[in-house]
Amino acid sequence: MRMSVEACAGLVERGDPDRFRAAMAAPVAAREKLFPLYAFNLEVARAPFVTKEPMIAEMRLQWWRDVVEEIVGGAPVRAHEVAAPLAQVVREGGLPEAALDALVAARRWDIYADPFEDQAALDAHIDATAGGLMWLSAKALGAADDEETAIRQAGLGHGVALWLMAIPAFEERGKRPLVDGRAEAVREFAKRGLDALQAARRARISKPAIPALRAAWQAEGVLKRAISTPRRVADGTLAPGPAAASGGLALRAVTGRW
Repeated sequence: MRMSVEACAGLVERGDPDRFRAAMAAPVAAREKLFPLYAFNLEVARAPFVTKEPMIAEMRLQWWRDVVEEIVGGAPVRAHEVAAPLAQVVREGGLPEAALDALVAARRWDIYADPFEDQAALDAHIDATAGGLMWLSAKALGAADDEETAIRQAGLGHGVALWLMAIPAFEERGKRPLVDGRAEAVREFAKRGLDALQAARRARISKPAIPALRAAWQAEGVLKRAISTPRRVADGTLAPGPAAASGGLALRAVTGRW
C-alpha cells in the first residue's frame, strides 16, 4: 500500500504541483489519504485530453466511473496504481459515491467544444470538481457531514481561482470557459468565489480536516487580483510568485490555518 501511495504522490508532484505542495505540508497520515484522492482527480481531469476521439475519451471517463462503482460496492479492485489506494481511502472513510461519480461525470465538458448553458451550469461544474474534491478530501481526514456546506464553499472559492488562472489554456484549446467574458462579469465571478471562500473561513472547520482545505492557500490572492484587475485573467498573470506562494503555505502549516 505504501508503494501505491508513493506512486500517487509522484503522479501528483508531476501533474498537480500546487496540491502536491499542500499535501506535503500535512501530517504523514493525512498525506496517505490525500495523495490517492488527488491522483484520482488528476487521472480523471486529464482523461479527455489524451485523445482527440470523443468516444475514446468518453470510454476513459466511464472506466473511472466503473472503478468508483466497484469500489463503493465492495467488488475486487482493478489492477491500477491509483485504483488500489483510492479504494482503501474511499472504503475507510465511507466516502460518498455520488460525489466521486459527479467529479468524473463533470469532466465530460472537457471532451467537447460546447459552452456552458448559463452561469449556474458553470458553478455546478466547479462545485462537482473542485468543491467535490475538497469535500471528499476533508471527509477522508475526518470532517463531519454537517461541515460539507462550508467545505464545499472553500472548494468553490478555490475552484473559481483555478478556473480563472486556466482561462488562457482553455481558449488555446478552442474552449469557451466563461459565460460572459466582459471585465465586469469576470470581476463578479471572482467576487462570488471570494465571498464563498471567506464564508468558509468564518465557519467552524474541525482540526483534522484543515490539511485538505490548505489546497486553497493561494486562492484568496488570485481572486483579489482578478477583482482588482480583470485583464490579468486573459493575460495569465493571476498566479503569485514562487516565493510568495511558498511563504504563504509555510505560514499556514506552522499556524495550523488554511
